[in-house]
Amino acid sequence: MEKTVSGKVIELVIGDITRQRVDAIVNAANSTLLGGGGVDGAIHRAGGPLILEECRAIRAVRGECPTGEAVLTGGGGLPARYVIHAVGPVWRGGDQGEPALLASCYRNALRIAAEVGFQTVAFPSISTGIYGYPLERAAPTAIATVAAFLSLETLAPSRVRFVLFDPVTFATYAGALEAL
Repeated sequence: MEKTVSGKVIELVIGDITRQRVDAIVNAANSTLLGGGGVDGAIHRAGGPLILEECRAIRAVRGECPTGEAVLTGGGGLPARYVIHAVGPVWRGGDQGEPALLASCYRNALRIAAEVGFQTVAFPSISTGIYGYPLERAAPTAIATVAAFLSLETLAPSRVRFVLFDPVTFATYAGALEAL
């Protein structure tokens, strides 16, 4: 499923983000940047030790990556040449700034993509796994944030793909994309 926004495409697929042939994939990272479970662990395992080495070098310079922020590393052994590590919020009930932080991590990942000149970027559903962000709240925020960025930024990627792990997540994102 896809939709064109200001001449750029938002695409939804069910699949494995570590197998995407795009300029960059986005990692649902934790603030330590040292890998973890879920998407983060899968990307570190599939990409190999070079990603972790670059993350450690970033930490040595700037410390941990705050929630809502993003950093760039190479893709190691992944088909994507780069990984944008975006730190989404842990769900704490919705009144701790979670929606703004979730939108911020999508925007900051896209800002990096635009600054580097990436044309294709693939995102997972950030924060909806172990971080507990309700899928029905996260999907509209993710879709609306990406669509707004594509509409406002002339250097934005020409294609943003959401790589969703299962049919329920896909259907939730499809509903958000249709409602756009």
